[in-house]
Amino acid sequence: MTAPTHHHAPAPHAYVSPIPVRAAHLGDALASEWTKIRSVRSTMWTLGVMVLLMLSIGLGVAAIASTADVSMGGQSALAFGFFGMLPASICVITLGVLTIASEYGTGMIRTTLTACPSRGRVLTAKAIVFFLLVFSVTTVTATLVGVAQVALVDTAATPTGGEWLRATVGAGAYLALLGLLSLAVGTVIRHSAGAITVMIGLLLLPLVAGMFMMAEALLSVQKFLFTYAIPSQMIALYNDTPQFGDSGPAGWEALLILAAVAAAALGGAYALLNSRDV
Repeated sequence: MTAPTHHHAPAPHAYVSPIPVRAAHLGDALASEWTKIRSVRSTMWTLGVMVLLMLSIGLGVAAIASTADVSMGGQSALAFGFFGMLPASICVITLGVLTIASEYGTGMIRTTLTACPSRGRVLTAKAIVFFLLVFSVTTVTATLVGVAQVALVDTAATPTGGEWLRATVGAGAYLALLGLLSLAVGTVIRHSAGAITVMIGLLLLPLVAGMFMMAEALLSVQKFLFTYAIPSQMIALYNDTPQFGDSGPAGWEALLILAAVAAAALGGAYALLNSRDV
């Protein structure tokens, strides 16, 4: 007795798209993030205010120093760049947080992660695009300010090549890294106002808290806060020697400290982004 023969329906033909299809990669995410960051008004406003602050305050302080005929004590006029760099950092902090936290506020992050399911790739693309944009703008602005300051203040010493590099490339990298730290905090908190508040507190609170530590038992804590507060690190970037005695960072060491902190914060942001729901 022969076994019954089962007849199967023919398999449907697979559809072949006439448009070449390829797997998405980091370059596509970079193009997407560049389109987003340059098309929103917050980028133009925050970077525009940052440039205005660096130019107006930096040149204003140099003009006052030139008319007052103050003694620079062998220091170059590039150190005046700090006065514009500090308020400009608030703009960079704001933009860094908004780069990702604003998408959580509007719900756009769901669309972003649907288009690019690799969350690590999304955060990497945001970090690269943001860093390069802020680094480019701040480095060019710091260079313009530095050239004008050296020309205005005749009593200052002639800057060395290392001082020029720190006051231009170093200043741009420092602000860009501070923005990356803000981007990481925005990823962790996922709320624009909350993350900006945390970052401004991190910027100013150590100095304010140190001012009230008058007790002898707290002097070591006070010195630590004064030495490693972000504004103190900005000042250290312009100097070859520590600002508080023999201890503390100077020159490029300040940039390396911030780079390590930003890298650690981004590592935590990657971990939380992959483990939490949107």
